Amino acid sequence: MRKWVVVAAAGGGAALAVTLGGVAVATGGDDGSASHQYTQKQADTAKQAALEATRGGTANSVETDSENGATYEVEVTKTNGETVDVRLDSNYNVVVIEGDSEDSAGN
Repeated sequence: MRKWVVVAAAGGGAALAVTLGGVAVATGGDDGSASHQYTQKQADTAKQAALEATRGGTANSVETDSENGATYEVEVTKTNGETVDVRLDSNYNVVVIEGDSEDSAGN
C-alpha cells in the first residue's frame, strides 16, 4: 500500500504529491483546467507580447489555449480597467483580442 502526502499551495493552483516511488507535480488554472505546458520564459514572452498589443496594463494570467488557433491566452487588465483575453500564436503574434467573458458576465 502506497502512502501519499499531498501539499497544496494556496492561490498557486499547484499540488505536490510525494510517495516512496517519486514525486508528481500538477498545475492547473484557477478553474481546475488542464495542466499548463510552458516554461517561465514562454510565459514572460507571452505577457510582454500581450502588453504590447494592449498598449500597457497588467498581465493577470497566462494559459495555453487552442481557441481561434492560438497557443497562449493572456488575460490583461488594460489601463482603462477593461479586462481582455489576448490570444497569441506560437510565435507570440496576436490572433485575437476579446473582452474577457468572466469580466463581461459581471456587468
